[in-house]
Amino acid sequence: MASIFPSRRVRSTPFTPGVTAAGMSVCTVYNRMILPSVFAGQEEDYRHLKTHVQVWDVACERQVEVAGPDARRLLDLISPRDLDKMAMDQCYYMPAIDRDGGMLNDPVLVKLAEDRFWISVADSDYLQYVVGVRDALGLDAQVFEPDVSPLAVQGPKSDDLMARVFGEIARDIRFFRYKRLPFMGRELVVARSGYSKQGGFEIYVDGSDIGMPLWDALFAAGADLNVRAGCPSTMERVEAGLLSYGNDMTRDNTPFECGLGKFVNSPRDYIGKAGLLARSEPTQQIRPIEIMGEIPPINFAWPLRAGGKEVGQVTTATWSPDFKTNVAIGMVDRAYWEAGTVLEVETIAGPRKAVVKDKFWI
Repeated sequence: MASIFPSRRVRSTPFTPGVTAAGMSVCTVYNRMILPSVFAGQEEDYRHLKTHVQVWDVACERQVEVAGPDARRLLDLISPRDLDKMAMDQCYYMPAIDRDGGMLNDPVLVKLAEDRFWISVADSDYLQYVVGVRDALGLDAQVFEPDVSPLAVQGPKSDDLMARVFGEIARDIRFFRYKRLPFMGRELVVARSGYSKQGGFEIYVDGSDIGMPLWDALFAAGADLNVRAGCPSTMERVEAGLLSYGNDMTRDNTPFECGLGKFVNSPRDYIGKAGLLARSEPTQQIRPIEIMGEIPPINFAWPLRAGGKEVGQVTTATWSPDFKTNVAIGMVDRAYWEAGTVLEVETIAGPRKAVVKDKFWI
């Protein structure tokens, strides 16, 4: 198997020594950084995530810092979500769109102060877009990538592990809220969030130099909790309906097509408002899909058909060990997205029966 050629364009992370020593066997590139994808094996990693606690190197979730007198003005221009009620300790899921309402990213916005925010981005060059808006309008705001690298702690025992390292106060953090907790003389933003439905936290490690000390502290504290290095699980995220930008949604899609319409509520005249609202009645939308029979790995969208007519596509599909079926995420045309609709999906191994479900599995 080919390996990734090292260069400054594909960066390691502050936790790379840890994931390497832990036996990372497969990785991908995300925001020009290494993202672990498999350790012991896909199913074993999945089972461990659902049973114990894992530490994830998700430093690839880069931050776009927006700070200065016009920081809030800039965010109001690029956010279709109303930020007026956002508390100082809050994280907001924020669809990011272009002037036609197409999805540019699906970041989490972290409010650090009235004039300072982090936009925690998915895999895209969203930093360049924010810089472009600032420069075009001459706004008084700094926009840059700080030395902040998220480290996730996920799984049913995550509260116990975090309490051992950061104190019992970690248990009090509410969902999509954060506290500033001390580690090695610094205050780190610790949020109850993460890319799984198993419960957990994301630690925004402010400074690469304390990355491995924190990694080592978590593993030392969690030895009897069966802590392991882990990574986002495709099996678990599809069961839960957690979308992946670039896989399940792209710039061709609007927040309404992705089931994110509830986050489109800003009263302001943000960039793309007219284009987005003109597309507020979607003709296609994300749906959970069950696929029958054996399926091969998916690395491009599979067409969904009804009577030979293409009516959508499957964007992610995988076997679910817990539900004993193939679970999938698809974009389905309005006339065919009702639960129970039977379709056909064209895989590279041939056609398979597919059924639209009423909800995701977990």
